[in-house]
Amino acid sequence: MVDQMTDEYYMGLALAEAQAAFQIGEVPIGAVIVMDGQVVAAGHNLRETWHDATAHAEIIAIRQACERLSRWRLTGATLYVTIEPCPMCAGALIMSRIDRLVYGSSDYKAGAVESIFNIVQNEALNHQLAVTAGVRAEECARIMRDFFRMRRSGEMRSISE
Repeated sequence: MVDQMTDEYYMGLALAEAQAAFQIGEVPIGAVIVMDGQVVAAGHNLRETWHDATAHAEIIAIRQACERLSRWRLTGATLYVTIEPCPMCAGALIMSRIDRLVYGSSDYKAGAVESIFNIVQNEALNHQLAVTAGVRAEECARIMRDFFRMRRSGEMRSISE
């Protein structure tokens, strides 16, 4: 059984990943994958850096975990991510058989867990995830607001510029 303090701790690690993305001009989303009380992977958005539309924090963390564990099934794992996953990432969570998703803030423009779709708990699919939403939500939302406020004001330039 995972308690709220444990979820908040691991979300803190995901927030550190989001901050790393922020520092290099990437949309500040961070993710960590935990299995048996150990962090097995971590990632943050690198779409601009890698010029890769699939370089989302969740995808990077899933790839890293699969490589580190030498398997594609991540049964027993929990993914912590600062922002509600998009449809691509929600699909990757299902395909990798991650058991649990914990996310911070909702994404009302692209969320595929509760905001627009609920892909990860769709009973028509072959796998569903347990979901915990809203862990450190204000901090997760704040880093996004700060990032986009700075981008709009010209304080921060895009990597691709």
